[in-house]
Amino acid sequence: AVRNSYDLNAMSVPPKYRAIGDFHEYYSGTRVAPYLTLFVGGNHEASNHLWELYYGGWVAPNIYYLGAANVVNFGPLRIAGLSGIWSGSDYRKPHSERLPYDFNELKSVYHQRELDVRKLLQVRTQVDVGISHDWPRKVEWQGDYEQLFRVKPFFESDAKTGRLGSPAARYVMERLKPAWWFAAHLHCKFSAVVDYDRDTDNRLGKNSPGSAGILPANEDMRGVDEIKSELKIGQPPEADVLPSPEHVRNDDEIDLDMDDDGPHTSIPVMVTPATNPVHQGDSTEMEGVPSDLRAQLPASFAQPTQAVAAAAPRMSHPEAISNHSTHFLALDKCLPSRKFLQILEVDTISKSSSMAKKLPYRLTYDKEWLAITRAFASINPLTSPIPPDGGESHYQTLIETEEAWVEKNLVEANKMVIPENFELTAPIYDPGVGLHPREHPREYTNPQTVAFCKLLEIENFFDYSEEDREQIRLNAPSADSNSSGGRRGGGGRGRGRGRGYRGRSGGPRGRDHR
Repeated sequence: AVRNSYDLNAMSVPPKYRAIGDFHEYYSGTRVAPYLTLFVGGNHEASNHLWELYYGGWVAPNIYYLGAANVVNFGPLRIAGLSGIWSGSDYRKPHSERLPYDFNELKSVYHQRELDVRKLLQVRTQVDVGISHDWPRKVEWQGDYEQLFRVKPFFESDAKTGRLGSPAARYVMERLKPAWWFAAHLHCKFSAVVDYDRDTDNRLGKNSPGSAGILPANEDMRGVDEIKSELKIGQPPEADVLPSPEHVRNDDEIDLDMDDDGPHTSIPVMVTPATNPVHQGDSTEMEGVPSDLRAQLPASFAQPTQAVAAAAPRMSHPEAISNHSTHFLALDKCLPSRKFLQILEVDTISKSSSMAKKLPYRLTYDKEWLAITRAFASINPLTSPIPPDGGESHYQTLIETEEAWVEKNLVEANKMVIPENFELTAPIYDPGVGLHPREHPREYTNPQTVAFCKLLEIENFFDYSEEDREQIRLNAPSADSNSSGGRRGGGGRGRGRGRGYRGRSGGPRGRDHR
């Protein structure tokens, strides 16, 4: 979602690999996406652009970002999304990053946060599709992992020690149990089937495949004839896991198969390390390698670290979520000769109204998700401390009250269609600026976020004063300094709360939990 050259200074990628791409043509209106496109954020984004749309919104006409976490509907299809990748060290922190990002914030800004996951874990009715950038942790063991490890050998040690993928995405997938789950991040095509009836002991807890060096039998992973698509584990290698052996490497492509933050920490997951972990690098091999280059290496190049045992979130199993299996599909990078596209027909398993099935299908808000958003609206996601989890029963009482509000004020008022209200915020691309401007991008209040908060009558924490933004910008070093790996001082750096939208009662619904 890079709009201009300045956005590149808010994207985590080494300067030598910078490219403006072609999204800016869609942002400026030079080109228009021919089909409605929904996406979640990953780890190589213009994070400043996506920050403006925390609750979701249009990044260009016909291209919709799902936000940090979201549930929306397209006709009868109910779609849940979780942006970002896993980092245990940042999971329980707020989204405290503010422009201009320093070296560390360039990475932490796209890490998944517990607050966003907590909201998704309150969903109590069936969804059809789940989308994440990071793979749900341990999904590799429910597909042809042997072929995966042949093509991506450095995945094996991380998988056996429970460090491959995102526990947060796994929690959400196991709560929502969608018919399909789509992901990316690891730069290969891979399919799997998660059977919730058969795999109750094989998820994030004990007896996980590889957790004690014991791998499941191959036949347990390949009985998936019930998949009504091309996806069949056990197909020829080039169909399920790519790049294929004949693939010619592109020397201009950065190798970012794993999170460039280094090894994944495992705060909220229970695993037992493999008896013979694979060591693919030691401290002597890493001597003399600058920290910024070391950060780009796959996680398995770092010293293996033992996972920390901790309890996963306590989740009930709502009766309205009754699906028994999820078809998982990850696709490769969008490059020549790579399997980055697949067309599927998805049958809905969620319940939808007769109106939702009428053509043409429209992108609409989700009633339950709007109620969850209002129930959590008093928590400022940008500042510390984030209140501890109040428990499912506590939130359910709030959500039921808010669902009645949504029904009366939005559903009955016919305000559930997501408006096509895209507006430019940042300047469009100017080729004369080049790819390495010294100036940081500026922070903007997105009118779509303003409109959404006004619709729900919640406080807009993302609307800062221009004085606040200018003060932070003037105190920041040039964009060049981000390559050094240093960190600015100054503590909170003037992180105030936004002006906010004041509801009809005259006072802001939200409050600042600093």
